[in-house]
Amino acid sequence: MQKTKDGEIVIFHDKKLDRTSNGMGKIADYTYEELLQFDFGSWFSQEYKGEKIVRFEDFAKEFLSQNLTFAIELKAENIEKEVLEIIHRYANHENIYITSFEYKILEKVRNLDKTIKISWLIEENINEENIKELLKIKGNQICPEATKVFPEDIELAYKNGLGVRLWGVANEEIMEKVYFLNTEGMTVNFPDKLYQLMEVNKHD
Repeated sequence: MQKTKDGEIVIFHDKKLDRTSNGMGKIADYTYEELLQFDFGSWFSQEYKGEKIVRFEDFAKEFLSQNLTFAIELKAENIEKEVLEIIHRYANHENIYITSFEYKILEKVRNLDKTIKISWLIEENINEENIKELLKIKGNQICPEATKVFPEDIELAYKNGLGVRLWGVANEEIMEKVYFLNTEGMTVNFPDKLYQLMEVNKHD
């Protein structure tokens, strides 16, 4: 989640537009209307040519009432209050995690909302120190990179009452390697492949 020049909250992953659109620079350099002029689909496939950037409120209105688990990542500071207001406007369940690499963002989220679930994305291994920091803000889930997680790390998190979700599942080989670890889930760019793997192993 990031904020446009004119204050709209939009869904966008990268720090810059360059990789996944025909625009250049940062989200904050443009108004929402200006961003609508860019093509956000062709980089992935010509099938998606002309796809527009999505406002978080439009997404929330369409999907947040569904009984699904959502991991809503905050990429920028000073959007915490607005994101929470949108979530509370449209969600009618508690399967929503606010997630970020930035601890201070999560700290602010907790100060604003005492009950929403919080996930901390970390670039190091799970350890006593980052578990302690997450528990300070009553976090719910710790999220290490998939290639840096070990069974004993997961066990340590669970012993401290934290769930574990993995990020950085860059390819199917990594996905298959970590699938049988005792985690709550993983973030992937190919959910169809993960679904296939789940179907193959659901009776095991």
